[in-house]
Amino acid sequence: MSARKFGSTGVEVAPLAFGAMNFGIATPPDEAAAMLERALDAGITLVDTADVYGASEQVVGEILERTHRRDDVLLATKVGLPRGEGEPERWHRREHIVASCDASLRNLRTDRIDLYQLHRPSAVVPFEETLGVLAELVDAGKVRWIGTSTFAAWMIVDALALAREQGLPVVASEQPPYNLLDRRAENELLPMCEHHEVAVIPWSPLAAGVLAGRYDRLDSVPDDSRAALVPQTRDRMNERSLAVARSVGELARERGLTTSQLALLWAKDQPGVTAPIIGPRTLAQLDDALGVVEVDLDDEARAACDALVHPGNAVSDFYTTAFWMRATLD
Repeated sequence: MSARKFGSTGVEVAPLAFGAMNFGIATPPDEAAAMLERALDAGITLVDTADVYGASEQVVGEILERTHRRDDVLLATKVGLPRGEGEPERWHRREHIVASCDASLRNLRTDRIDLYQLHRPSAVVPFEETLGVLAELVDAGKVRWIGTSTFAAWMIVDALALAREQGLPVVASEQPPYNLLDRRAENELLPMCEHHEVAVIPWSPLAAGVLAGRYDRLDSVPDDSRAALVPQTRDRMNERSLAVARSVGELARERGLTTSQLALLWAKDQPGVTAPIIGPRTLAQLDDALGVVEVDLDDEARAACDALVHPGNAVSDFYTTAFWMRATLD
């Protein structure tokens, strides 16, 4: 499997990352174990979870400990989304980040987190405070590198400048929402990350199943689908996004691919992208994703995708959880 530089860290990762959000929730432990081992056997190296993903950290930690494969992965988790009751500023304060890091270390059954990411920016806590806490964790050997998720480009530039001025850890990666339906990351974020050697590991490259051809209509979705289980997913669906997915399906069939494979291939081969995060619920979904690892997006398909959704534009809003995003879609 070809490898890609992971920002300025000096390490390389596979061109797809494994997201374990479904572990302990939608995916039973036995199937989760089979999936993670198959992904690692196929060469996947970055495994991503979070402290708010139910029992995901515990399931990942148990699998890696039992199979003795902890050192085979770049293990990533996140902190900073609300967990229960509390004021908005609580989740980015020192006491919460330190406690959550210690809990994640126990859950993951490891002595260090390779990539510790802020799940979202804070509108209340100055980044200087949060970065200082993360620096303590790096100095203590609990964390190797730090990253962000769904941050604005200017926020990351500020963080990089602050880190270099004060000798603190630099942001090694950003995890933005990015797929063919929402290409706004191309306007500033992706060029900035490429310029400053920040790895980009997009979430939702399949647009929560829309770009997997999972949905035919807005008024009726499969009972076991993400749109049925997560209202926010359904809110992001519209007639134009479904039309784009149908066109992607046509392009895929012409190339002997599934709809989801072409959508994932598009995300994998976009300039500035390090490794899209796949979040399979089943072994079949994992195998489908692994089928594009060694495939390259052809120029004709890239141009056809650009015609469906122009670069830098969006037909579906995947930045709904970003307080800083002002653009809305009609």
